Amino acid sequence: MRKNTFTPVECPFRATLDLLEGKWKFSIIYSLLKKGTLRFKELEREVGGISPRMLIAALKELEAGDIVHRQPYATVPPTVEYSLTECGRTLEPIITAIREWGEQHIEMQTGKVKQGA
Repeated sequence: MRKNTFTPVECPFRATLDLLEGKWKFSIIYSLLKKGTLRFKELEREVGGISPRMLIAALKELEAGDIVHRQPYATVPPTVEYSLTECGRTLEPIITAIREWGEQHIEMQTGKVKQGA
């Protein structure tokens, strides 16, 4: 039996999934697309339901993948702003398509509930 040995270089789809996997990354990207540059607490409120620890972890992974830019400022207390990189902004059509699909799916499910009632 042959073992699946795809690497990110061999499979762009898998590389994309590896970079964007997780419960919160799409919400973070969506929030930054919608609002632009946000401070940490603003982003935490915008995403909603995410713990500070999870937000930090997701932001670090997105920063490592060149999706999010982290801009620290030498202030007291420290201030950090997050924004999408040029690469991150290229995800806009994908995020928009996901949002539109979600809207259509909700409408279909709502329609089925109304028709069945």
